[in-house]
Amino acid sequence: MRMNRALAGCAITGPLKNSVPDFDAIASSLLYQTTALGMKTEAHEDCSGNGALSFEFRTPHTTPVVCEVTPWDDISGQASVTENVMQAACGLMSVHGRADGKSRPLGLNYVSTLTAALALQGGVAASIGQLRGLSVSNSTVSMASAALLSVGQYIAGATASESPETPETLFPDPISRSACLPFVSLDGVIFELETLDAGPWQKFWAEIGISSAGAGKGWKAFLLRYAKAISPLPAELPGAISRLTYHRISQICARTGIAICPIRSIDDRAQDDDSRHVWRQGPWEFLFESNRSGRGSSRATGDLPLSGLTVVESCRRIQGPLAGHLLSLLGAEVIRIEPPGGDPLRGMPPMAEGCSARFDALNRYKAVREIDIKSSAGQAEIKELAEHADVFLHNWAPGKAVLLNLDHEALTAINPSLVYAYAGGWATDSAAHVSSSSMPGTDFMAQAYSGVAKKIAEASGIRGSLFTVLDVLGGVVAAQGITIALLNRCMNNVGAKVTSSLMSSATLLCADDFRNIYNLPSPGSKTSTSETSTSLISTIYVTKQGKIAVECPDFKTSLRLSEALDAAIEVEEEGFPHSLSDLFLSRTADEWARIFEQAQIPAAVVVEDLSDLQTIAYLQPNLSPGPYTKVNSPWRFK
Repeated sequence: MRMNRALAGCAITGPLKNSVPDFDAIASSLLYQTTALGMKTEAHEDCSGNGALSFEFRTPHTTPVVCEVTPWDDISGQASVTENVMQAACGLMSVHGRADGKSRPLGLNYVSTLTAALALQGGVAASIGQLRGLSVSNSTVSMASAALLSVGQYIAGATASESPETPETLFPDPISRSACLPFVSLDGVIFELETLDAGPWQKFWAEIGISSAGAGKGWKAFLLRYAKAISPLPAELPGAISRLTYHRISQICARTGIAICPIRSIDDRAQDDDSRHVWRQGPWEFLFESNRSGRGSSRATGDLPLSGLTVVESCRRIQGPLAGHLLSLLGAEVIRIEPPGGDPLRGMPPMAEGCSARFDALNRYKAVREIDIKSSAGQAEIKELAEHADVFLHNWAPGKAVLLNLDHEALTAINPSLVYAYAGGWATDSAAHVSSSSMPGTDFMAQAYSGVAKKIAEASGIRGSLFTVLDVLGGVVAAQGITIALLNRCMNNVGAKVTSSLMSSATLLCADDFRNIYNLPSPGSKTSTSETSTSLISTIYVTKQGKIAVECPDFKTSLRLSEALDAAIEVEEEGFPHSLSDLFLSRTADEWARIFEQAQIPAAVVVEDLSDLQTIAYLQPNLSPGPYTKVNSPWRFK
């Protein structure tokens, strides 16, 4: 039975339609997700302003789980926060802006959307724990934990013990704006190129007239964008592109095997045939099947909700491995399938105790089985694992599962209670829906096609982000969907197939944009999940030492800022936020942060070197020192 009302019969109770302003975007995203899941929303007007957003997650079979969303895990953190302040405090602004050497906000309520997804997943997981014999009634997630999770790989790279340099220290030497990705054609079309292989890359640039040596340097820089959020291309490459029309470039791409995608708008995406359907169903698609084996949920074997459950994961890059990592943080045993000899990304510098720090950040709690999945023996071994597993997760290319005889039908035939999960780039794992000219489902192509890249560009003043926006959110969404399917299995004794994608995650991130385009009523929350609210001041200021992000969401806050700066602020004056710049030079960023905290003005020191995060007292509960700095689980249960 194909359905998306996976949690019909469940309910969420809380002040989601009348939340404290700091949590408006989180509440809006929660309302969107729970509505898509068929949940009943029981709103009440209790917005006591205690510095947290609290709601109850209810099922017909469990006692209510109290879910709390806080700004920080350590209460000594800045009391009043906003999306941009959190992006500044946890290093996200600097990762996003590092390609041209300038801290920049994403211009999306990204941390808020991540936090909402993790908070809902925490309630779902705690309910699973109850059904499996645990006494758990409370789940807590902080915005800071979500923000740090989003940059966990970059933090690992910045703090790796065996690194001969500090490759993630911000910022690199600024590079020419014209050398920044994405590319721009002669006729002004902004677009992304993508290939996962050096061969098509060399052929493409050779046809344009670039030497093999120049293309080789470009390839190394091109690969850097996934690991470091920078891509310092030799200037001759974008220069050559800029002399050709988009049509001409597209023809060369077709001949050489390079994928190309123009940077589209949200409006463009809304015109696609599947767009409205994807928006209505939410970022997951569920297919539930009766559990013919009668195999129910097992008892928990530890203190965490998923302890005693087994996940078999066959994924590469970021999205899928992050989903498996999150499930391991909830207590599941994750068995990671790697090719004979191990995943080559294990050797990607910088290293920590003999393993890539970035790789370990996503895979450190997983058991590893090296299997040749192309061989009949390897496929039989995976089937044996899946027969006794609770979840099978993969992110193979569309059609590959069928070719390997490891698709949903094949595995559920031997284990009807299995949750079969696909975390893809696009909306399907079926080759029947993928043409030979289709784009690879990678982060930057999905950003371009979905409208997210253009939205970020418009807000940030650059052409897009080299931060893996959708890979990270896609991993969270995939893990969330799996957890929802496991709860459904516990309650209704059904197996499931759950599909999520980078594209569906983009829809979650921009949910209110689509609602507005379709002219549909809002569920009641006051603030969009897709763009930060308009503030009187939302600016990064240079200080005597360091930078500080300051936000004044309303006139009263701007008056407090005026008093703190000992200056008269004329709010009506055009460009008035920038006229304050000289005033900030009299003190350091740390000094201003203490002053603004006392005055209840949302502000935070902009973290530019990610290794500094581990020295910040109110972030230390979220981080663990070691061979590299690890980001801890975003959930706390009790």
